[in-house]
Amino acid sequence: MSDTSSSRPLPLAGVRVLDVSQVMAGPYACMLLADLGADVIKIEPPQGGDQTRGAMGFKLKGTDSMGFLNMNRNKRSIALDLKSDSGREVLYKLVAQADILVENYRPGVMKRLRTDYETLSAINPRLVYVSISGFGQTGPWAGRPGFDLMAQAMSGIMSVTGHPDGPPAKAGVPVADIGCALFATYGMLSAYIGAKATGRGQYVDASLFDSALAFSIWDISEYWGTGREPEQLGTANRMSAPYQAMKAADGHFVMGATNQKLWQTLCATLERPDLLEDARFATVSLRLANRHALIESLERSFAQQGCEHWIDRLLAVGIPAGPILSYPEAFESEHGRHRRMRIEIDHPVEGKVPNIGFAVKMGGTPQQVRRAPPLLGQHTAEVLAELGIDASAQRELAAAGAFGS
Repeated sequence: MSDTSSSRPLPLAGVRVLDVSQVMAGPYACMLLADLGADVIKIEPPQGGDQTRGAMGFKLKGTDSMGFLNMNRNKRSIALDLKSDSGREVLYKLVAQADILVENYRPGVMKRLRTDYETLSAINPRLVYVSISGFGQTGPWAGRPGFDLMAQAMSGIMSVTGHPDGPPAKAGVPVADIGCALFATYGMLSAYIGAKATGRGQYVDASLFDSALAFSIWDISEYWGTGREPEQLGTANRMSAPYQAMKAADGHFVMGATNQKLWQTLCATLERPDLLEDARFATVSLRLANRHALIESLERSFAQQGCEHWIDRLLAVGIPAGPILSYPEAFESEHGRHRRMRIEIDHPVEGKVPNIGFAVKMGGTPQQVRRAPPLLGQHTAEVLAELGIDASAQRELAAAGAFGS
């Protein structure tokens, strides 16, 4: 079911990953590995599976949500009750052959289930064990339930999101979740490379809170450097002005004249020599200090024509500018289609299903769609057979409650 081809094996071919996670950060990280060839076995609770299967408030033909279908391609699913002794025994057999395990239960749960790092690393010293949580495995907030919203609020992200006179606002996309997925992937692959060299895996502690804080480079640098607490800026930027959304005759567009040369070019393009002569706008620092007056003055010129006119004019003279698109417009744009950011995959229930395309293009070993997002427990028998557990033994495990009641 590959959507592209390469004569070279995918870089993570032969790497086995156990995805014992739900919802977003863990599943997304594991999908990134699967896209590059890893054999990702998704271990799900028998009753309902990954919570995201039933999320989003609307149904497709089957029971799995579109969100689940966009975070779980290229995986196999096994339904396993880790609360049962027989279910844990199956997990132990899987761990013996695995390279990486990813889990995102609340801190302490895996230890109570006897599936914590200490237990599993005794079975397989090479294992890289990744725990994803809201606030990390240590510290006074470690036991709190953690979701993207809480991480954005408690990390400071919400304090700088939105407009100064508006209510609290979060980033429109789950930056803490996705950021944590990316940082966890960086950590687990680094640990895996180390394990290949030393024969010893390690424990990787990734949190939404830490990941969200890691994005604060400009904001916290301003505070540490000046003592001024960062504020909400709307679409503006704390490093340069003008660099934000601008109001034109028919709506808003974005542009940025971020250095002195671009500022001079902008003034010439707008035929506004008065702006160059205005002492308030002479340098980047002064333009930042007088941003409100600057934008008000610029928008008087931009109000004379529509967005498309100004975007074309600014791009023609080398000033970055662009439209503000909706998601459908972005995915269906000429550029979005060229970059293949919407792909379609075959699904046994849904037929053709749209998926977000690969965010990074690999020239020598392009990512491939090898498997549809799995149905709950779809590969249980297949995976157990690979462990040497025959049909008779599988029936015994089922009777013992390994796959739920």
